[in-house]
Amino acid sequence: MNAQVIERQFKKIGARAKINADAQRFGGAIRLDIGHDRQGEFFDVGVGRTRDLCVADAQPRIRHLLLVSRQNDGNHKFLCGHDERHWFVAAVPERITVSSVQTAFEALKPAAVLQRQEQLKVNRRKRNRRRNEAFVRQGEWFFVPLPEQFRIDERLIFRNEPISRGRGKPHICEELVRQGGELVYVSGRHPNGLTEAQYRKLLNRRPELRKVAWVAQRRNPQVYVRGKIRHSDHKTIVLNGWHQVLMNTETQSVAMRHVAFID
Repeated sequence: MNAQVIERQFKKIGARAKINADAQRFGGAIRLDIGHDRQGEFFDVGVGRTRDLCVADAQPRIRHLLLVSRQNDGNHKFLCGHDERHWFVAAVPERITVSSVQTAFEALKPAAVLQRQEQLKVNRRKRNRRRNEAFVRQGEWFFVPLPEQFRIDERLIFRNEPISRGRGKPHICEELVRQGGELVYVSGRHPNGLTEAQYRKLLNRRPELRKVAWVAQRRNPQVYVRGKIRHSDHKTIVLNGWHQVLMNTETQSVAMRHVAFID
């Protein structure tokens, strides 16, 4: 690994990168984050005993590159780029063959989005825009338009409701409806939620946790939104009519455990 070569590749896309090689701190892993200093944002890349680290593809015009980490447990790939106002890192699912920025974009799209852009024959030059015939995108969320005849029970609508991935900053939806999904119980110590069985087992073992502020939520429900979608790092979008909400495929990546940055 040549840190100077990698830093030059990041410079090509208008970004700064700081490579920190510390086997004692990072072990055999790699850690990526977006750091901040007096000069602004930079890619903070911590490298342990990684066998190799290189940039497979850089696209200066759109300010994105594909970073590849070759480790003992396989190759992990990360899309690094600029989205509207800030730099970001997204881990790319290993099950998909990815060799370029373009194929990384496609790998991060949910299956329903890929299917819809094929059905509508979306021009390839438009497929990675934030808005085209198949979807509207804001950060890691895709919003797929539903037919005009799609109807929602108005009594089920939540107003100014957040959607978020883990502990990331929420996107606020003007109107939102959730249907189906698995009932889970969420608390500060369990942000990803416990199933009904896990929740009951925990309280039986530790009755004092009944005093914790638990919130009943639905995991992996069908989510539909309409109206304004707001987020501090993104331009507000307006969805005319109901849209289905789909998250990108980053959570399907083993490499996501190496990414500290969460939008």
